[in-house]
Formats: sequence, structure tokens, C-alpha cells
Amino acid sequence: MGWYKSLVLPVVRWIDAETAHGLAICALKNNLVPRDDDATDATPILETEVFGRKFANPIGLAAGFDKNAEVPNQMLRHGFGFVEIGSVTPEPQPGNPKPRLFRLYSDRAVINRMGFNNDGAQVVADRLRKRARKGILGANLGKNKYSEDAAADYVKGVAALGPYADYLVVNVSSPNTPGLRALQGRGPLETLLTSVLKARDSHAKGVPVLLKVAPDLTEEDKADIAAVALKLRLDGMIVSNTTIDRPVGLNSYDQDEKGGLSGPLLMEPSTKVLADFYRLTEGKIPLIGVGGIASGKDAYEKILNGASLVQLYSALVYHGLELVTEIKEDLARRLRKDGFASVADAVGAAYPEISGRSAPVDEARAAKAAVKAKAEPAKADEAKPATEVKGTGKKPATKKPAAKSKTAPKGSSATD
Repeated sequence: MGWYKSLVLPVVRWIDAETAHGLAICALKNNLVPRDDDATDATPILETEVFGRKFANPIGLAAGFDKNAEVPNQMLRHGFGFVEIGSVTPEPQPGNPKPRLFRLYSDRAVINRMGFNNDGAQVVADRLRKRARKGILGANLGKNKYSEDAAADYVKGVAALGPYADYLVVNVSSPNTPGLRALQGRGPLETLLTSVLKARDSHAKGVPVLLKVAPDLTEEDKADIAAVALKLRLDGMIVSNTTIDRPVGLNSYDQDEKGGLSGPLLMEPSTKVLADFYRLTEGKIPLIGVGGIASGKDAYEKILNGASLVQLYSALVYHGLELVTEIKEDLARRLRKDGFASVADAVGAAYPEISGRSAPVDEARAAKAAVKAKAEPAKADEAKPATEVKGTGKKPATKKPAAKSKTAPKGSSATD
């Protein structure tokens, strides 16, 4: 057991989640967080190039941890191949009322309804301007809660942060800003991205633009988003954000809190959405896989299903920064075991008809099967008539049917 699990986690669990996060940022700023000696050692098999950027490894820090760009270089020194700051809105905003961040210890999960709390684009841009530019940094952009012109907000974000970022992310998938997910619809999305790309060409020419989507999408939603991404030649996509679903199996006190859920239970559904987008875009758009990653095996499964890079955040709450080195070492072993010479060689290997990968991929077949198996039991259960449970004389409980679309959930009490 590492120092974090044995010394820090037992104490942190008794501290309010948001307070604990603030203490972590403070400790990182002052270089008080122990670092593995080999955290930044080069591992050639993990080096990769995506959308014209060279990454030391494919393991990234997801947006949400360092909202205000306070510790990007410190996180890179802990072994991440890239970090993503934000989400950042044009104007500073406080976010939702507290408490708004909840640890689900029994599930190793997190629920948040932070609401894009941040210092605003100008303050964050000033920090990035003064930063020693080392490693890959992405800037995640959002809109202000009460803004009536979403496109204008994202354009302002591009203008402010584009010059200091290695890539930009259009985040239209947070469940905690009213109306935000409605921007994932085909028409609104194409209009928004067209404006963003035009602003990029004016203020940050050559900087890749990525789109971050939700896991709660219908098949029609996914097809529409993929069509827009291909039409506009988007540089990449991040799949996916947190979910408003509450999967069967949650067993923690705060499981019914409103907001976006992240953690291990998101691994399977988010990987399915990732694979769907890999197939829909025919591997033509680089994908970053996010959701439920807590091991090298998880990272490898995302890569085999189409991810060129991966990101994590929630797992750090329960495993600490030691996890980054563990994931990299395990991922390198798995790549070598399956005969891959690099991360890029393994991308999409679960779908050789698209990727053209020819190396042995035993785990790829297992990964593909795991993704495909998700919907099959549910469909089978729905087709069965309700019958009595043997020996009880009772009918089994039935599962509440899913909503037709969660692109713009109606009646959700999750707020910005």
C-alpha cells in the first residue's frame, strides 16, 4: 500500500470533499506532494503523436481538477503525458451552492454539480502567460450560466486562452449548466463549432479544437455528432463527460445526489460510446477516452476501442498520484505482451476492419466483447415477461425504462 492510501486517504475521508481538493491544490503549489523518482522517465513504447502534438505518454489529467490553471506544471512532473485545465468561462462565476462535490467511497466514485466555478478567462490567461511552457496543456472552454449567446462565450474563450494552449476543448456536455447539453444537437452544434473554428483561425491558428461529449446519448445523437465532426474536420473528440444516470450497483450514502457521476461504473458505458464514435468516424478523428479509468487495463481497453489518448481524474481521489506511474507501467507491459511497438499501433485494434491492425490482440477481442455485451443482457431482460421468482410467489422488480434522449434532459434538477 502506497503512502497516499495508508496515510492520506484515511484522514481525507473525514474532510469535506471540496475543502480536501483545495488543500491538494495548495500542497501541489508548494511542492509538498511526494513524487515517484521515475515519474517522468521516458518510456519509448508509450510515446505517441496525436493531432500534430508529441506526447511523452497517453495518460492525461482530465478537466475539473485544475480548473484555474494553478498547478499544470506540477501535475506534469507527477508523470502525466498532458494536462487539461478548466472548464473556464469568459467571466468568473462562483458555481452552484455548496455542498456540490460528493465522494461515494463504497463505489470509489464521485458526484459533482460544481457548475463551472472558475476565475474567468482573463485571470486564467494571465496565469498561462506567466507559466513556463513545458509539456502538453489543453484548455477546456465553457459558457457562463446566464449567457444568452453560447457561441460568443466560446469564441471569447478561444481568443483568451488559445494563444497559450496546445489544444482547445469545446465542452457542451457538462450536466450542471442549464441547456448546455442541448448544444450537442446537430444544428446548434454545427453553428457553434463553425464559430469556434473561425475564431481559432483568427486568434490561435493551428491550435487543435476538440469537442467533449456526454455519455448519455441516443444512437441518433451519436450519428449527428459524428457527422458534424467529420463535416467540419474537427481535430479530435473527448469521450466522455460525467453521466446523469445512476447505474445499478451503487452502494454509497450520497448516491442520490444530483449532478454528474464519475468513477468505475462509468467505465463500461463510456467505453461503449467511445467505440461507437470510433466506428461512426471510421477512425478518422482522434479520440480521447475518459470515464472510469483506474488501472493500466482500463487505459488499454480504451485504446483498443479507439482512443489515441486517455484521461482520468476521479481515481486520483482514492489512489493518489502514485496511480499515474502504476498505469503507465502496466500499460507498457500490456502493449509489449500483445506485440505492439507503440500506443499508436494499438489504437482501435478491437476493430481491425477500421484500424487495419494485424498484431496479436487477445485482449482486444475481450475488450470488444465487453463493450458489445453491455446492451445484450438488458435487451434480453426487456423481452422476457414478468414471471414469479422461484419459491417466493413474487414478481421480480422491473427496471425503470431509460429516457429516449438525454442530450437535453428535461426536468433535471442538476443545475449549473
